[in-house]
Amino acid sequence: MIPYSTKSRKLHGTSYSEIRVAALILFDQIKKKSQRKAYIRSAYFNKQKVFLDYFWAHLFDKSHSERVQRLKFFAASLELIRYSRNHPISQENPHKKGEILHRFAGLTKDKELFYAQIKESKRNNTKYFMSCFPAK
Repeated sequence: MIPYSTKSRKLHGTSYSEIRVAALILFDQIKKKSQRKAYIRSAYFNKQKVFLDYFWAHLFDKSHSERVQRLKFFAASLELIRYSRNHPISQENPHKKGEILHRFAGLTKDKELFYAQIKESKRNNTKYFMSCFPAK
């Protein structure tokens, strides 16, 4: 898997509240463009919509320190989903047989490796941005 080099840096901030404000500003810009659910179009999926609402629900399942770590990669993940044509690692969800998980690799401008994960429903081909996280 070849990582996509983004032009975005990690979101800056020392506390969760600072990083959350920066991430919500980006999210609100995207949300204002649609009437219903917030989405971005993905180059890899031939400009199909990738919905963003599952990201926030998934994020609040994590611990406080994990939220901070994941939110820092939010801007770079949006750029990765929007512009990357590199092939992800795709596998069937082990917990739900009707879903496929796609994991895209990316590099921030500072050359930090991270992953963005998209869930695709086999039934109706809807795609949801689930998570972004740094490589371990």
